[in-house]
Amino acid sequence: MKQLTVISGKGGTGKTSITAALAVLAKEPVIADCDVDAADLHLILAPETVESGDFSGGKVALIDESKCTKCGLCERLCRFDAIHEFIVDPVSCEGCAFCAHACPEDAITMERTLSGRWFVSNTRAGTMAHARLGIAEENSGKLVTLVRKMASNAAEKERRSTLITDGPPGIGCPVIASITGADLLLAVTEPTLSGIHDLKRVVDVSKHFNIPVVVCINKCDINPYNASEIEKYCVENGIEVVGNIKYNPEVTRAMIQQKSVVEHECGDVTVEVKNMWERIRGRLGT
Repeated sequence: MKQLTVISGKGGTGKTSITAALAVLAKEPVIADCDVDAADLHLILAPETVESGDFSGGKVALIDESKCTKCGLCERLCRFDAIHEFIVDPVSCEGCAFCAHACPEDAITMERTLSGRWFVSNTRAGTMAHARLGIAEENSGKLVTLVRKMASNAAEKERRSTLITDGPPGIGCPVIASITGADLLLAVTEPTLSGIHDLKRVVDVSKHFNIPVVVCINKCDINPYNASEIEKYCVENGIEVVGNIKYNPEVTRAMIQQKSVVEHECGDVTVEVKNMWERIRGRLGT
């Protein structure tokens, strides 16, 4: 199975829209939406859930009043100021378990918290694994790993040859979890100063993990000078630019209709995305 992960150094570059289009063009791949902090691939592919479950990313301290002698040791030791009047604030608690180990009465236990939910769904483009992380919850890297595992299991079960992942923006833990084991990364950028800066960070991450990367410049015509600077950088670093997509308001209309840019007539955008997929297929060897 070949794995393509679509990433971007920053949000708003069009990464998810391009992922949806590639998923449609790939002819029933397995899809993983690993942008669990702000998942939106479902807005285009309209999934129908067939399996779901709870995700627990951490633990929170819980004080047993029947055992607590109110010695105050836990309050004094808590570095996160999460215990007041022998009650734990679950928002402030970091789940370090120091209080539980220190309590002389064994009155404190660590209870798992519900951090989000994962889903396996049917879409018109293929099976999709995705998730929803709870508000202000952490450990999204663990949830990304779980989503990828669900997607891999589905690909093996269905004997699919391609797994396409919509990765999170940035270069943090969730991104690292989404690219591990990928055969190719598609970095979607835009011709802005922040787009150029963040593209370089993404490329550095790909080099660190020794994963090949190709680049798509989205809305390349909004600033031709910056677009040429991106191409220059890619040439200097031996990176192939597989797509130069121009701005087209029809892309927004496609999203409003819950369609990808290859299911809605978007002119040159539709043509370029199709050509880009053929170039990516060549790199993947599918």
